[in-house]
Amino acid sequence: MKPSHFVALLLSAAAYGLLAYATPRPAFGQLAGLLAVAFGAYWWLLRTGLPLKQGLLAALLLRLLWLPALPAFSDDYHRFRWDGLLLSQGQNPYRYRPDELVAPAQEPAALLPATPQPPKTNNHPLTTLYPRLNSPHYYSVYPPVDQAVFGLAAGLFPHSERGFVGALRVLLLLGEAATAGLVLALLRQFGVPRERALWYLLNPLVVVELTGNLHFEGLVGGLLLLMLWLLARGRGAAGGAALALAVATKLLPLLVLPLLLRRLPWQRLLGFGAALGVGLAALFLPFLSLELLGNISRSLDLYFRNFEFNASFYYLARAGGQWLTGYNQIALIGPALALLTALGGLLLAFTERRPTWATLPRALLLLLTLYFLLATTVHPWYLAPLVLLSTFTRARYALVWSGLIGLSYAAYRTTAYTENLALIALEYTVVLVVLVLDARQGRLRDYRNEALTTKP
Repeated sequence: MKPSHFVALLLSAAAYGLLAYATPRPAFGQLAGLLAVAFGAYWWLLRTGLPLKQGLLAALLLRLLWLPALPAFSDDYHRFRWDGLLLSQGQNPYRYRPDELVAPAQEPAALLPATPQPPKTNNHPLTTLYPRLNSPHYYSVYPPVDQAVFGLAAGLFPHSERGFVGALRVLLLLGEAATAGLVLALLRQFGVPRERALWYLLNPLVVVELTGNLHFEGLVGGLLLLMLWLLARGRGAAGGAALALAVATKLLPLLVLPLLLRRLPWQRLLGFGAALGVGLAALFLPFLSLELLGNISRSLDLYFRNFEFNASFYYLARAGGQWLTGYNQIALIGPALALLTALGGLLLAFTERRPTWATLPRALLLLLTLYFLLATTVHPWYLAPLVLLSTFTRARYALVWSGLIGLSYAAYRTTAYTENLALIALEYTVVLVVLVLDARQGRLRDYRNEALTTKP
């Protein structure tokens, strides 16, 4: 190992250690500074060609640094544990809002009335967990695969928060290991240097948000790669089952469907579609009810019509709507932008030149980029699949975006969660400039027609 690589890895380890154990979310200056150190070391390691085997070992060790830590920059894990505790006790986590189970007054025996009667929570871990929830008035939005993982971790450690977090982290690390194997296999199959896997595996956003903050976008990315690996081998039904698992982890992978229409012959498409439908039915069936459908639809409606964070074109449209009408038009703009994304996906699918399995990651990268540029809410961990897909291309903008999106944490400096629009404007201006440069310099074209380098 080169001395400069050793120094960069030590700096990375020091930055991650401080982020995991000594940086509260409101301390934005410290958080941003440590992320800058981590990304600087990451850039140097890729720029100077860290060998693959050493990079894989470093990726594992840097993740293991987080093993005993509680998530520092996201409180979503409290809801993960809430849902997991319900599931481990045989309750349907989609059936009730937390505020239907525990009264806001937090009196141990106080319950809000509901029909049918919800399970009692007096003298129960849910009672003490309730005040920590960031969404007690919303139904759960986490699909069945997530719920299964939550339930397993909560069942193993029903009375220990740290035990639950540790179990969840180990399960997600196993998923990341499988993702690493798949990305290496696919890079080799498609003729891309395998060192490109380090773009994803050493990326600080991936390490902090997936291993540190326990988000499931890494599992989604791995399942999408599993689908691609199976389809590229002619296994249509198995590929459909893999996509069902991905959709039952996050709904976003449904966006890939238009891109598959011109890649699958109709006979294989039928098997793929049947396996996808049966898989989704089997995964959702244990929770299925009219209440579930209604609750999920209400949650999705709230997401598109009420939530906003770190957006780009939506904020411009919002400003225009406020200027014209005097109030926030998110209820109209949010669904309109979602529809525009769907139309953009169809346009991309039917205008794509020479669609092959090797070019699917590039096409999906562009489609997800459009989705996030038009979204009303873009949390940092959402970008992990973009970083993963970019390993199959020469595009840099996803890596740049992964380094800049940490600026959105400025919103948490106070309990009012007020966003700094100047920092958001800086983030998206730089990202769009790099995206345009990628396009002009040919880094968005089919990689087979371009000379490859392993340096970003």
